[in-house]
Amino acid sequence: MTTTYSKPFLTLGTAGLLLVGCGTTGLVSTPVENIDTIPLKIAELSENQKQTWGHADLVLDTIPGMSVDKAYAELIGNKKGETVVVAVLDSGMDLDHEDLDGVLWTNKKEKAGNGKDDDGNGYIDDIHGYNFLGDSYNEQLEHARMLRLNIGSAADRAKAQIELDKEYPKALQNKQQYDQIFQAVTNADAAVKEELGKDSYTKEELLAMKPTTEQLQQSVSILTQMYQYADSIDEVISELTEGITYFTERVNYNLNKDFDGRGVVGDSPYDFNSRGYGDGNPKNRVEDESHGTHVAGIIAAERNNGKGVNGVANNVKLMSIRAVPNGDEYDKDIALGIRYAVDNGAKIINCSFGKSFSPNAEWVYEAIEYAASKDVLIVHAAGNDGNDLDDASNSNFPNDHKYKGTEISDNMITVGALAPSYGSKMVATFSNYGSTNVDVFAPGDDIYSTMPNNTYEFQGGTSMAAPAVAGVAALIRSYYPSLSASQVKNVLMQSGLPSKASVILSGEPANSKPFSQVSKSGKMVNAYNALLLAENISKGKATLDYNAEK
Repeated sequence: MTTTYSKPFLTLGTAGLLLVGCGTTGLVSTPVENIDTIPLKIAELSENQKQTWGHADLVLDTIPGMSVDKAYAELIGNKKGETVVVAVLDSGMDLDHEDLDGVLWTNKKEKAGNGKDDDGNGYIDDIHGYNFLGDSYNEQLEHARMLRLNIGSAADRAKAQIELDKEYPKALQNKQQYDQIFQAVTNADAAVKEELGKDSYTKEELLAMKPTTEQLQQSVSILTQMYQYADSIDEVISELTEGITYFTERVNYNLNKDFDGRGVVGDSPYDFNSRGYGDGNPKNRVEDESHGTHVAGIIAAERNNGKGVNGVANNVKLMSIRAVPNGDEYDKDIALGIRYAVDNGAKIINCSFGKSFSPNAEWVYEAIEYAASKDVLIVHAAGNDGNDLDDASNSNFPNDHKYKGTEISDNMITVGALAPSYGSKMVATFSNYGSTNVDVFAPGDDIYSTMPNNTYEFQGGTSMAAPAVAGVAALIRSYYPSLSASQVKNVLMQSGLPSKASVILSGEPANSKPFSQVSKSGKMVNAYNALLLAENISKGKATLDYNAEK
């Protein structure tokens, strides 16, 4: 799983501590043709708005959400829909979470814990899904594995070596810098607490101090600067700790050419016929394995139960498929995971992962085509490198085009990430984009959702945008089950909201384009409009334009 650490990057420079840097005309009732002339009153979001902004309405709330709340209030109400199984092909999921335990898919043909394949599907004790990783979790990135095992073409291995030679020193340097800053901040914090004789202090108390020594003056200066990046020193220390963990894992596992995280699984991961591995428990193995839990909550956390968050979709059962480690996923696990989801009743598969090298990409392409043949929609995250995916040098797997210009099927939708401020900064700084190879955009930056052990947290990435779209797709498939996967994909693209705004890409003001040019549809997904269009399609009142221009 290629991720981007999206917290502020703090480095120790010579001048001190510095901040440096994961369509049918007339159908849309929201006046999108006027949205850029409406005087939006952009204000600081309240805490509730921060936690729910992805569900907000652009016109009513001046936040580029998906109009989920409006869809429930005005279109769904008490309407009954069909249950839709959504597979979360990801890291392990906290199956006991208070906001997820009531929406889990259960394989009723399997008897728990008897060590038998009761339903004959080839997987033993798969009650809520399947675990293709066994007891493994930490992993290399694919290019490090390719070099360790000497696999892939000579050209790909040469490219892999270039990437590793570039990335490893950078990760090591970042780790060392984070360690230095952490030490400086914690020492300064301890010194100020001792001087004040208190276990905690406010920013005002810090600024009111009159240091009597040069060392104490330096401590106050360091901590004062840290308030630029967080509201408290405890938050700064927490973010630094996360950064140290991230870069330590990069150095020790992801980019360590000699590390082998797969040995405990017991299969041959580059042999597609090496089967029978893994187990029936797709639960997260460690607390830090949180990605799948966060993604699951965005899709379908139990709605209106008085706890945590509301998922986008009701009428959903979540199938957990543990196939994405703390590193790059294996092509075999993804291909088999897609096939498992399809064969066990999933109608939507969320794929919040991606990588730059894929030595056995054909296995995954064949699985995508298999899903298409069974009318299953795949929702894929565009990736967090801030790259233009239309540039062939920015390889991104899996995809539905094989870098040959035409799509192999029409059942896969690729999603970029929006930030919560409408206008030039609404494309998240980390999000990949592309007028051909990214289909739509959806809320993905600073998304509040479920975390292991009945907790909740903000995370950002296209990994969060994809499940938002998967949730809207589930609403469509629940209330309009006659629509095919291809139709659902095109409804999502054609019913979205356009914008005349010019947006900053990769966080670089010099790299700006009209929003209409950063995805194939030129639109942001909108649940309200998607349901309106889906209803008209299902009733024969409208048709989809598969050659629609933006």
